[in-house]
Order: sequence, then C-alpha cells, then structure tokens
Amino acid sequence: MATGLQAVKPCFSLKFGHLVPLANLLTSLLRRDASAATVELAPEPNASMQEYYQLCQALLTWTLAFTGVVFVTVWIIYSLNLAFNYLIGACTGVVYLRMLARDVERLGRSKKRLGSTRLALVAGLIIVATQWNQLQVMPVFLGFLTYKVALIVYVIWSTYLTDTRPKPDPSSGESGRSQ
Repeated sequence: MATGLQAVKPCFSLKFGHLVPLANLLTSLLRRDASAATVELAPEPNASMQEYYQLCQALLTWTLAFTGVVFVTVWIIYSLNLAFNYLIGACTGVVYLRMLARDVERLGRSKKRLGSTRLALVAGLIIVATQWNQLQVMPVFLGFLTYKVALIVYVIWSTYLTDTRPKPDPSSGESGRSQ
C-alpha cells in the first residue's frame, strides 16, 4: 500500500542525527492499527468520590480566593516584596494541598499509608526562605498556612451556613411543623 507521504521530504535537517524526520513519524502514525488508537476511559466515580472531588475543588477555590485577597492587601499595606514572599508560601501551600488530595484519593485503592514527600516540600520551603536573603520566613510560612485558613472557613461555612435539612414536600400536605 503506497501512500503520498513517502514522497514528502523530511522537515528536519539531516545534520542533526538525533532528530527523526517528520515524514517518517507521520507515516508510522498513519500505518498503526486503528484498534490500538482506542483509549480506555476510567470508570465513572461513585457518589462519595464525586463528593470528594467537589470538596477538593471547593478547598482549592477558597484557598486561591484567600491568596488573592491577602496578596493584594499585603501589597497595599506593606510592600510588593513582602507580598511576593507571601505569594511564594501560598503557592507552595496550594501545591501541598494538591499533593495531599492526590495521596488521600489513592489511599483506599493503591496505597496503604500516606507518603512523606509533602513534609519535604514544607522543609525545603523553610530552608530556602532562611538561606535566601531576599525571602523572609514569616510571610512565606504564613502564606503556606493559607490553605489551613481556607479549610477552617470552609468547614464553618458548610457546617453552620448551609441548610442541609430536607425540605417538606408541599404535595404531601405536611406543613413542615411537627404535631
């Protein structure tokens, strides 16, 4: 079976021997079996995992919102340098939160215990902040703790400010009062 791609000249210069010509790559991709190109989709997450993903998304949203508000506030009140110190810590806190969420997600399926790489992230952040003259330890550390503030606010908000009681069905004739 002859294709028109065999007449195409390579796009890369031959003096760079480590690069594969684009025509050969395209030809090999087109000759692959179509059944090998199918992608298996992950099974639909159950209701509890769906709720967990919503929790992770809400915590990330709250953390990013607090980070933005505090960054702008520190920039206005103090200085841009101090605000960037805070932002470095807050970004590390977001990375820490994502690593924690990934570890917790894998905990029931493939892992038996949580890893300690997150601790290395925090230790590395503090070590860099103490050794680099441009960074100040306190704003970096407080920035890192922003995800904790978001977690506390989310728990208070979801506990006290959301109505989780079932609403009475008006078609059943119940007025919502206990008799």
